[in-house]
Amino acid sequence: MSDTVLLLVILAAMAVAFQIGRGRAVRTAGGPAGIKHLHSLPAYYGWYLAIWVGLPALVVLLAWIGLQERVITALLVQQLPAELTAGLSEGRVGLLLNDIKNLATGGITAGDVTPAVEAAAERYRHWQGIATAAQWALVLAVALAGLTWAWRRVAPDFRARNRVEATLLGILILCSSIAILTTLGIVLSVLFESILFFQRVPWTEFLFGTQWSPQIALRADQVGSSGAFGAVPLFTGTLLISAIAMLIAVPIGLLSAVYLSEYASRPLRAWSKPALEVLAGIPTVVYGFFAALTVAPFMRDLGAAVGLDVASESALAAGAVMGIMIIPFVSSLSDDVINAVPQSLRDGSYALGATQAETILRVILPAALPGIVGGILLAVSRAIGETMIVVMAAGLAANLTANPLESVTTVTVQIVTLLTGDQEFDSAKTLAAFALGLTLFAVTLTLNVIALHIVRKYREQYE
Repeated sequence: MSDTVLLLVILAAMAVAFQIGRGRAVRTAGGPAGIKHLHSLPAYYGWYLAIWVGLPALVVLLAWIGLQERVITALLVQQLPAELTAGLSEGRVGLLLNDIKNLATGGITAGDVTPAVEAAAERYRHWQGIATAAQWALVLAVALAGLTWAWRRVAPDFRARNRVEATLLGILILCSSIAILTTLGIVLSVLFESILFFQRVPWTEFLFGTQWSPQIALRADQVGSSGAFGAVPLFTGTLLISAIAMLIAVPIGLLSAVYLSEYASRPLRAWSKPALEVLAGIPTVVYGFFAALTVAPFMRDLGAAVGLDVASESALAAGAVMGIMIIPFVSSLSDDVINAVPQSLRDGSYALGATQAETILRVILPAALPGIVGGILLAVSRAIGETMIVVMAAGLAANLTANPLESVTTVTVQIVTLLTGDQEFDSAKTLAAFALGLTLFAVTLTLNVIALHIVRKYREQYE
Protein backbone atom coordinates (compact mmCIF):
# COMPACT_ATOMS: atom_id res chain seq x y z
CA MET A 1 0.00 0.00 0.00
CA SER A 2 2.85 2.38 0.86
CA ASP A 3 4.48 1.77 -2.52
CA THR A 4 1.22 2.54 -4.31
CA VAL A 5 0.77 5.80 -2.41
CA LEU A 6 4.36 6.77 -3.15
CA LEU A 7 3.84 6.06 -6.84
CA LEU A 8 0.77 8.32 -6.84
CA VAL A 9 2.83 11.03 -5.12
CA ILE A 10 5.48 10.74 -7.85
CA LEU A 11 2.83 11.10 -10.56
CA ALA A 12 1.42 14.14 -8.80
CA ALA A 13 4.92 15.62 -8.52
CA MET A 14 5.40 15.08 -12.26
CA ALA A 15 2.18 16.98 -12.96
CA VAL A 16 3.33 19.85 -10.75
CA ALA A 17 6.77 19.84 -12.38
CA PHE A 18 5.14 20.05 -15.81
CA GLN A 19 3.32 23.22 -14.82
CA ILE A 20 6.46 24.67 -13.20
CA GLY A 21 8.57 23.99 -16.29
CA ARG A 22 5.99 25.39 -18.66
CA GLY A 23 5.57 28.54 -16.60
CA ARG A 24 9.32 29.10 -16.21
CA ALA A 25 9.82 28.76 -19.97
CA VAL A 26 7.20 31.45 -20.61
CA ARG A 27 8.75 33.74 -17.98
CA THR A 28 12.31 33.35 -19.31
CA ALA A 29 11.00 34.29 -22.74
CA GLY A 30 9.59 37.54 -21.38
CA GLY A 31 5.95 36.52 -21.19
CA PRO A 32 3.44 35.05 -23.66
CA ALA A 33 4.52 37.52 -26.30
CA GLY A 34 8.09 36.14 -26.27
CA ILE A 35 7.19 32.48 -26.75
CA LYS A 36 8.35 32.76 -30.37
CA HIS A 37 11.90 33.24 -29.07
CA LEU A 38 11.90 29.84 -27.36
CA HIS A 39 13.63 26.97 -29.12
CA SER A 40 10.75 24.61 -28.25
CA LEU A 41 7.13 24.97 -27.30
CA PRO A 42 6.53 25.66 -23.58
CA ALA A 43 4.99 22.22 -23.12
CA TYR A 44 8.31 20.56 -23.98
CA TYR A 45 9.99 22.41 -21.11
CA GLY A 46 7.24 21.15 -18.83
CA TRP A 47 7.74 17.60 -20.01
CA TYR A 48 11.47 17.98 -19.52
CA LEU A 49 10.99 18.85 -15.85
CA ALA A 50 8.36 16.12 -15.41
CA ILE A 51 10.76 13.50 -16.83
CA TRP A 52 13.58 14.58 -14.54
CA VAL A 53 11.25 14.41 -11.56
CA GLY A 54 9.58 11.12 -12.37
CA LEU A 55 12.12 8.95 -14.16
CA PRO A 56 14.95 8.98 -11.56
CA ALA A 57 12.43 8.65 -8.73
CA LEU A 58 10.78 5.63 -10.38
CA VAL A 59 14.15 3.97 -10.95
CA VAL A 60 15.07 4.44 -7.29
CA LEU A 61 11.64 3.19 -6.20
CA LEU A 62 11.89 0.01 -8.29
CA ALA A 63 15.43 -0.68 -7.09
CA TRP A 64 14.37 -0.15 -3.48
CA ILE A 65 11.39 -2.47 -3.84
CA GLY A 66 13.65 -5.16 -5.26
CA LEU A 67 16.30 -4.91 -2.55
CA GLN A 68 14.41 -3.95 0.61
CA GLU A 69 13.02 -7.38 1.50
CA ARG A 70 16.31 -9.12 0.79
CA VAL A 71 18.31 -6.74 2.97
CA ILE A 72 15.84 -6.91 5.86
CA THR A 73 15.72 -10.71 5.64
CA ALA A 74 19.52 -10.90 5.72
CA LEU A 75 19.64 -8.64 8.79
CA LEU A 76 16.91 -10.69 10.45
CA VAL A 77 18.82 -13.95 9.92
CA GLN A 78 21.96 -12.42 11.41
CA GLN A 79 20.07 -11.26 14.51
CA LEU A 80 18.32 -14.58 15.18
CA PRO A 81 19.53 -16.34 18.36
CA ALA A 82 21.78 -19.32 17.70
CA GLU A 83 19.57 -21.66 19.73
CA LEU A 84 16.59 -20.74 17.52
CA THR A 85 18.25 -21.94 14.31
CA ALA A 86 20.43 -24.71 15.73
CA GLY A 87 20.06 -27.95 13.80
CA LEU A 88 17.59 -26.50 11.29
CA SER A 89 17.97 -27.10 7.57
CA GLU A 90 17.77 -24.30 5.05
CA GLY A 91 14.15 -25.12 4.36
CA ARG A 92 13.21 -25.08 8.04
CA VAL A 93 14.96 -21.73 8.47
CA GLY A 94 12.84 -20.40 5.59
CA LEU A 95 9.68 -21.61 7.33
CA LEU A 96 10.83 -19.94 10.56
CA LEU A 97 11.40 -16.65 8.74
CA ASN A 98 7.97 -16.95 7.15
CA ASP A 99 6.40 -17.38 10.61
CA ILE A 100 8.25 -14.32 11.88
CA LYS A 101 7.05 -12.20 8.97
CA ASN A 102 3.46 -13.45 9.33
CA LEU A 103 3.54 -12.64 13.04
CA ALA A 104 4.87 -9.15 12.31
CA THR A 105 2.16 -8.45 9.74
CA GLY A 106 -0.70 -10.01 11.70
CA GLY A 107 -0.87 -13.24 9.69
CA ILE A 108 -1.22 -16.84 10.82
CA THR A 109 1.88 -18.69 11.99
CA ALA A 110 2.48 -22.39 11.45
CA GLY A 111 4.73 -22.98 14.48
CA ASP A 112 4.75 -22.10 18.15
CA VAL A 113 5.18 -18.44 19.00
CA THR A 114 8.09 -18.26 21.45
CA PRO A 115 9.48 -15.09 23.06
CA ALA A 116 12.46 -15.27 20.68
CA VAL A 117 10.11 -15.39 17.69
CA GLU A 118 8.09 -12.46 19.06
CA ALA A 119 11.28 -10.44 19.52
CA ALA A 120 12.37 -11.24 15.96
CA ALA A 121 8.95 -10.20 14.66
CA GLU A 122 9.23 -6.91 16.55
CA ARG A 123 12.66 -6.28 15.03
CA TYR A 124 11.31 -7.10 11.57
CA ARG A 125 8.41 -4.68 12.06
CA HIS A 126 10.82 -1.99 13.30
CA TRP A 127 13.14 -2.41 10.32
CA GLN A 128 10.21 -2.32 7.94
CA GLY A 129 9.15 1.04 9.39
CA ILE A 130 12.67 2.42 9.07
CA ALA A 131 12.96 1.13 5.50
CA THR A 132 9.64 2.69 4.50
CA ALA A 133 10.60 6.07 5.94
CA ALA A 134 14.01 5.91 4.25
CA GLN A 135 12.33 4.93 0.98
CA TRP A 136 10.04 7.94 1.04
CA ALA A 137 12.87 10.29 1.98
CA LEU A 138 15.24 9.01 -0.70
CA VAL A 139 12.66 8.93 -3.50
CA LEU A 140 11.36 12.41 -2.73
CA ALA A 141 14.91 13.74 -2.41
CA VAL A 142 15.80 12.32 -5.82
CA ALA A 143 12.64 13.84 -7.30
CA LEU A 144 13.47 17.23 -5.76
CA ALA A 145 17.05 17.05 -7.00
CA GLY A 146 15.82 16.25 -10.51
CA LEU A 147 13.40 19.16 -10.37
CA THR A 148 16.13 21.55 -9.27
CA TRP A 149 18.56 20.34 -11.94
CA ALA A 150 16.02 20.61 -14.76
CA TRP A 151 14.63 23.95 -13.51
CA ARG A 152 18.08 25.57 -13.71
CA ARG A 153 18.57 24.44 -17.30
CA VAL A 154 15.39 26.03 -18.63
CA ALA A 155 16.36 28.89 -20.95
CA PRO A 156 15.08 30.25 -24.29
CA ASP A 157 17.89 28.57 -26.25
CA PHE A 158 17.63 25.22 -24.41
CA ARG A 159 16.69 22.38 -26.80
CA ALA A 160 13.93 20.89 -24.66
CA ARG A 161 12.14 19.21 -27.56
CA ASN A 162 15.27 17.31 -28.60
CA ARG A 163 15.90 16.09 -25.05
CA VAL A 164 12.31 15.02 -24.48
CA GLU A 165 12.05 13.18 -27.79
CA ALA A 166 15.40 11.46 -27.21
CA THR A 167 14.23 10.31 -23.78
CA LEU A 168 10.93 9.02 -25.15
CA LEU A 169 12.79 7.23 -27.92
CA GLY A 170 14.97 5.53 -25.33
CA ILE A 171 11.89 4.47 -23.34
CA LEU A 172 10.27 3.05 -26.48
CA ILE A 173 13.44 1.12 -27.35
CA LEU A 174 13.57 -0.23 -23.80
CA CYS A 175 9.94 -1.38 -23.94
CA SER A 176 10.42 -3.05 -27.30
CA SER A 177 13.60 -4.71 -26.06
CA ILE A 178 11.73 -6.31 -23.16
CA ALA A 179 9.79 -8.57 -25.54
CA ILE A 180 12.97 -9.49 -27.41
CA LEU A 181 14.91 -10.16 -24.21
CA THR A 182 12.02 -12.21 -22.82
CA THR A 183 11.97 -14.37 -25.94
CA LEU A 184 15.73 -14.71 -25.81
CA GLY A 185 15.57 -15.72 -22.14
CA ILE A 186 12.95 -18.36 -22.88
CA VAL A 187 14.98 -19.78 -25.75
CA LEU A 188 18.21 -19.85 -23.75
CA SER A 189 16.57 -21.47 -20.70
CA VAL A 190 15.03 -24.19 -22.87
CA LEU A 191 18.29 -24.59 -24.80
CA PHE A 192 20.43 -25.07 -21.69
CA GLU A 193 18.08 -27.69 -20.28
CA SER A 194 17.94 -29.42 -23.66
CA ILE A 195 21.73 -29.59 -23.75
CA LEU A 196 21.66 -31.37 -20.39
CA PHE A 197 19.16 -33.82 -21.80
CA PHE A 198 21.21 -34.54 -24.92
CA GLN A 199 24.24 -35.18 -22.72
CA ARG A 200 22.33 -38.15 -21.30
CA VAL A 201 20.31 -39.22 -24.35
CA PRO A 202 21.85 -39.13 -27.86
CA TRP A 203 20.13 -36.65 -30.13
CA THR A 204 19.93 -39.32 -32.86
CA GLU A 205 17.85 -41.51 -30.56
CA PHE A 206 15.60 -38.58 -29.70
CA LEU A 207 15.01 -37.41 -33.27
CA PHE A 208 14.87 -40.79 -35.00
CA GLY A 209 13.78 -43.22 -32.28
CA THR A 210 10.40 -44.89 -32.66
CA GLN A 211 9.75 -45.79 -29.01
CA TRP A 212 8.60 -43.25 -26.44
CA SER A 213 8.56 -44.41 -22.83
CA PRO A 214 10.17 -41.73 -20.64
CA GLN A 215 10.19 -43.81 -17.46
CA ILE A 216 13.57 -44.04 -15.76
CA ALA A 217 14.08 -47.14 -13.65
CA LEU A 218 15.00 -46.46 -10.04
CA ARG A 219 15.84 -50.12 -9.41
CA ALA A 220 17.40 -52.78 -11.57
CA ASP A 221 14.34 -55.04 -11.26
CA GLN A 222 11.73 -52.33 -11.83
CA VAL A 223 9.14 -53.23 -14.48
CA GLY A 224 7.75 -50.82 -17.06
CA SER A 225 10.61 -48.32 -16.98
CA SER A 226 12.34 -48.77 -20.29
CA GLY A 227 13.53 -45.19 -20.61
CA ALA A 228 13.01 -44.90 -24.38
CA PHE A 229 13.09 -41.31 -25.69
CA GLY A 230 12.31 -41.65 -29.39
CA ALA A 231 10.18 -38.64 -30.33
CA VAL A 232 9.04 -39.86 -33.74
CA PRO A 233 5.65 -41.16 -32.43
CA LEU A 234 4.98 -37.80 -30.79
CA PHE A 235 5.67 -35.77 -33.90
CA THR A 236 3.76 -38.28 -36.01
CA GLY A 237 0.72 -37.89 -33.76
CA THR A 238 1.11 -34.10 -33.83
CA LEU A 239 1.23 -34.01 -37.61
CA LEU A 240 -1.68 -36.46 -37.91
CA ILE A 241 -4.02 -34.46 -35.70
CA SER A 242 -2.89 -31.17 -37.26
CA ALA A 243 -3.48 -32.55 -40.76
CA ILE A 244 -7.01 -33.64 -39.85
CA ALA A 245 -7.69 -30.23 -38.34
CA MET A 246 -6.44 -28.40 -41.40
CA LEU A 247 -8.44 -30.64 -43.75
CA ILE A 248 -11.53 -29.38 -41.95
CA ALA A 249 -10.53 -25.80 -41.21
CA VAL A 250 -8.99 -24.76 -44.54
CA PRO A 251 -11.85 -25.61 -46.94
CA ILE A 252 -14.61 -24.40 -44.63
CA GLY A 253 -12.71 -21.30 -43.55
CA LEU A 254 -11.65 -20.37 -47.08
CA LEU A 255 -15.10 -20.93 -48.59
CA SER A 256 -16.76 -18.94 -45.82
CA ALA A 257 -14.27 -16.12 -46.42
CA VAL A 258 -15.05 -16.12 -50.14
CA TYR A 259 -18.78 -16.03 -49.45
CA LEU A 260 -18.55 -13.25 -46.86
CA SER A 261 -16.28 -11.07 -48.97
CA GLU A 262 -17.82 -11.60 -52.44
CA TYR A 263 -21.41 -12.82 -52.12
CA ALA A 264 -22.82 -11.82 -48.72
CA SER A 265 -24.80 -8.61 -48.37
CA ARG A 266 -23.66 -5.93 -45.98
CA PRO A 267 -26.31 -6.71 -43.30
CA LEU A 268 -25.54 -10.44 -43.48
CA ARG A 269 -21.80 -9.81 -43.29
CA ALA A 270 -22.28 -7.40 -40.39
CA TRP A 271 -23.63 -10.12 -38.10
CA SER A 272 -22.32 -13.37 -39.62
CA LYS A 273 -18.61 -12.56 -39.42
CA PRO A 274 -18.70 -11.60 -35.72
CA ALA A 275 -20.81 -14.69 -35.04
CA LEU A 276 -18.21 -16.84 -36.76
CA GLU A 277 -15.39 -15.23 -34.83
CA VAL A 278 -17.13 -16.01 -31.55
CA LEU A 279 -15.72 -19.50 -31.98
CA ALA A 280 -12.23 -18.06 -31.54
CA GLY A 281 -13.13 -16.75 -28.09
CA ILE A 282 -14.31 -20.09 -26.69
CA PRO A 283 -11.72 -21.57 -24.27
CA THR A 284 -9.97 -24.64 -25.63
CA VAL A 285 -10.96 -26.65 -22.55
CA VAL A 286 -14.59 -26.25 -23.65
CA TYR A 287 -13.68 -27.67 -27.04
CA GLY A 288 -11.95 -30.51 -25.18
CA PHE A 289 -15.12 -31.32 -23.24
CA PHE A 290 -17.12 -31.19 -26.47
CA ALA A 291 -14.66 -33.56 -28.16
CA ALA A 292 -14.48 -36.02 -25.25
CA LEU A 293 -18.19 -36.11 -24.36
CA THR A 294 -19.89 -35.66 -27.72
CA VAL A 295 -17.69 -36.07 -30.80
CA ALA A 296 -15.58 -39.05 -29.68
CA PRO A 297 -18.57 -41.22 -28.57
CA PHE A 298 -20.44 -40.27 -31.74
CA MET A 299 -17.54 -41.34 -33.95
CA ARG A 300 -17.06 -44.55 -31.97
CA ASP A 301 -20.74 -45.48 -32.35
CA LEU A 302 -20.73 -44.49 -36.01
CA GLY A 303 -17.66 -46.63 -36.64
CA ALA A 304 -19.24 -49.60 -34.86
CA ALA A 305 -22.34 -49.20 -37.02
CA VAL A 306 -20.31 -49.54 -40.23
CA GLY A 307 -17.96 -52.20 -38.86
CA LEU A 308 -14.93 -50.04 -38.01
CA ASP A 309 -13.01 -50.22 -34.75
CA VAL A 310 -12.75 -46.61 -33.60
CA ALA A 311 -10.92 -45.94 -30.35
CA SER A 312 -12.69 -44.06 -27.58
CA GLU A 313 -9.91 -41.48 -27.78
CA SER A 314 -9.01 -41.12 -31.44
CA ALA A 315 -6.99 -38.73 -33.52
CA LEU A 316 -10.04 -38.19 -35.74
CA ALA A 317 -12.15 -36.79 -32.89
CA ALA A 318 -9.41 -34.49 -31.64
CA GLY A 319 -8.51 -33.31 -35.14
CA ALA A 320 -12.13 -32.66 -36.08
CA VAL A 321 -12.83 -30.50 -33.05
CA MET A 322 -9.50 -28.73 -33.44
CA GLY A 323 -10.43 -27.97 -37.04
CA ILE A 324 -13.71 -26.42 -35.88
CA MET A 325 -11.74 -24.27 -33.46
CA ILE A 326 -9.37 -23.04 -36.20
CA ILE A 327 -12.11 -22.24 -38.75
CA PRO A 328 -12.56 -18.59 -37.61
CA PHE A 329 -8.78 -18.13 -37.66
CA VAL A 330 -8.50 -19.21 -41.30
CA SER A 331 -11.71 -17.45 -42.28
CA SER A 332 -10.77 -14.11 -40.74
CA LEU A 333 -7.28 -14.04 -42.24
CA SER A 334 -8.50 -15.15 -45.67
CA ASP A 335 -11.32 -12.61 -45.61
CA ASP A 336 -8.92 -9.77 -44.85
CA VAL A 337 -6.59 -10.88 -47.63
CA ILE A 338 -9.38 -11.21 -50.20
CA ASN A 339 -10.75 -7.78 -49.31
CA ALA A 340 -7.25 -6.34 -49.76
CA VAL A 341 -7.21 -7.34 -53.45
CA PRO A 342 -7.56 -4.10 -55.45
CA GLN A 343 -11.00 -3.46 -56.86
CA SER A 344 -9.40 -2.61 -60.20
CA LEU A 345 -8.59 -6.30 -60.73
CA ARG A 346 -12.24 -7.19 -60.29
CA ASP A 347 -13.38 -4.40 -62.58
CA GLY A 348 -10.92 -5.44 -65.28
CA SER A 349 -12.14 -9.04 -65.12
CA TYR A 350 -15.78 -7.99 -65.37
CA ALA A 351 -14.92 -5.67 -68.28
CA LEU A 352 -13.52 -8.63 -70.19
CA GLY A 353 -16.81 -10.48 -69.78
CA ALA A 354 -15.92 -12.85 -66.94
CA THR A 355 -18.62 -13.95 -64.54
CA GLN A 356 -18.34 -13.47 -60.79
CA ALA A 357 -17.37 -17.11 -60.24
CA GLU A 358 -14.70 -16.91 -62.96
CA THR A 359 -13.39 -13.69 -61.46
CA ILE A 360 -13.08 -15.31 -58.04
CA LEU A 361 -11.36 -18.44 -59.35
CA ARG A 362 -9.04 -16.88 -61.91
CA VAL A 363 -8.34 -13.38 -60.57
CA ILE A 364 -9.13 -12.86 -56.88
CA LEU A 365 -7.89 -16.15 -55.43
CA PRO A 366 -4.61 -16.15 -57.42
CA ALA A 367 -4.01 -12.56 -56.37
CA ALA A 368 -4.77 -13.37 -52.73
CA LEU A 369 -3.00 -16.73 -52.74
CA PRO A 370 0.23 -15.59 -51.01
CA GLY A 371 -1.72 -14.07 -48.14
CA ILE A 372 -4.02 -17.07 -47.88
CA VAL A 373 -1.06 -19.45 -47.75
CA GLY A 374 0.53 -17.30 -45.06
CA GLY A 375 -2.65 -17.44 -43.00
CA ILE A 376 -2.88 -21.20 -43.42
CA LEU A 377 0.70 -21.65 -42.21
CA LEU A 378 -0.08 -19.53 -39.16
CA ALA A 379 -3.13 -21.71 -38.54
CA VAL A 380 -0.92 -24.81 -38.77
CA SER A 381 1.29 -23.35 -36.05
CA ARG A 382 -1.83 -22.81 -33.94
CA ALA A 383 -2.87 -26.42 -34.45
CA ILE A 384 0.57 -27.81 -33.60
CA GLY A 385 0.64 -25.93 -30.32
CA GLU A 386 -2.82 -27.00 -29.12
CA THR A 387 -2.87 -29.08 -25.92
CA MET A 388 -6.20 -29.29 -24.08
CA ILE A 389 -8.24 -30.79 -26.91
CA VAL A 390 -5.65 -33.51 -27.47
CA VAL A 391 -5.36 -34.30 -23.75
CA MET A 392 -9.10 -34.79 -23.41
CA ALA A 393 -9.94 -36.37 -26.78
CA ALA A 394 -6.86 -38.17 -28.17
CA GLY A 395 -5.28 -39.68 -25.06
CA LEU A 396 -1.70 -40.11 -23.90
CA ALA A 397 -0.63 -43.22 -25.82
CA ALA A 398 2.46 -42.63 -27.95
CA ASN A 399 1.50 -44.84 -30.89
CA LEU A 400 3.43 -44.71 -34.14
CA THR A 401 0.53 -44.92 -36.57
CA ALA A 402 -1.08 -43.08 -39.44
CA ASN A 403 -4.54 -44.47 -38.69
CA PRO A 404 -6.79 -41.59 -37.56
CA LEU A 405 -9.11 -44.06 -35.81
CA GLU A 406 -6.48 -44.99 -33.21
CA SER A 407 -5.36 -43.17 -30.10
CA VAL A 408 -2.27 -40.96 -30.44
CA THR A 409 -0.61 -38.18 -28.51
CA THR A 410 1.22 -34.97 -29.37
CA VAL A 411 4.35 -33.14 -28.32
CA THR A 412 2.52 -30.54 -26.23
CA VAL A 413 0.57 -33.19 -24.33
CA GLN A 414 3.76 -35.01 -23.40
CA ILE A 415 5.36 -31.76 -22.23
CA VAL A 416 2.43 -31.20 -19.89
CA THR A 417 2.57 -34.81 -18.69
CA LEU A 418 6.30 -34.74 -18.00
CA LEU A 419 6.12 -31.50 -16.03
CA THR A 420 2.99 -32.27 -14.01
CA GLY A 421 3.38 -32.94 -10.30
CA ASP A 422 6.55 -33.08 -8.21
CA GLN A 423 9.43 -33.65 -10.59
CA GLU A 424 13.20 -33.83 -10.31
CA PHE A 425 14.56 -31.36 -12.82
CA ASP A 426 17.88 -33.17 -13.07
CA SER A 427 16.39 -36.41 -14.44
CA ALA A 428 16.28 -37.32 -18.12
CA LYS A 429 12.51 -37.79 -17.88
CA THR A 430 11.89 -34.16 -16.93
CA LEU A 431 14.63 -32.76 -19.16
CA ALA A 432 12.95 -34.50 -22.10
CA ALA A 433 10.14 -31.93 -21.87
CA PHE A 434 12.63 -29.14 -22.60
CA ALA A 435 14.03 -31.04 -25.58
CA LEU A 436 10.51 -31.49 -26.93
CA GLY A 437 9.80 -27.81 -26.34
CA LEU A 438 12.96 -26.75 -28.17
CA THR A 439 12.15 -28.96 -31.16
CA LEU A 440 8.55 -27.73 -31.27
CA PHE A 441 9.76 -24.14 -30.99
CA ALA A 442 12.06 -24.66 -33.98
CA VAL A 443 9.22 -26.17 -36.04
CA THR A 444 6.69 -23.44 -35.27
CA LEU A 445 9.31 -20.72 -35.73
CA THR A 446 10.11 -22.09 -39.17
CA LEU A 447 6.42 -22.10 -40.12
CA ASN A 448 5.95 -18.54 -38.86
CA VAL A 449 9.01 -17.31 -40.77
CA ILE A 450 7.72 -18.90 -43.96
CA ALA A 451 4.28 -17.36 -43.40
CA LEU A 452 5.69 -13.90 -42.75
CA HIS A 453 7.90 -14.16 -45.81
CA ILE A 454 4.92 -15.03 -48.00
CA VAL A 455 2.77 -12.26 -46.52
CA ARG A 456 5.57 -9.73 -46.97
CA LYS A 457 5.95 -10.74 -50.58
CA TYR A 458 2.21 -10.33 -51.04
CA ARG A 459 2.19 -6.85 -49.53
CA GLU A 460 5.08 -5.69 -51.69
CA GLN A 461 3.21 -6.79 -54.77
CA TYR A 462 -0.28 -5.43 -54.15
CA GLU A 463 -0.01 -2.46 -51.79
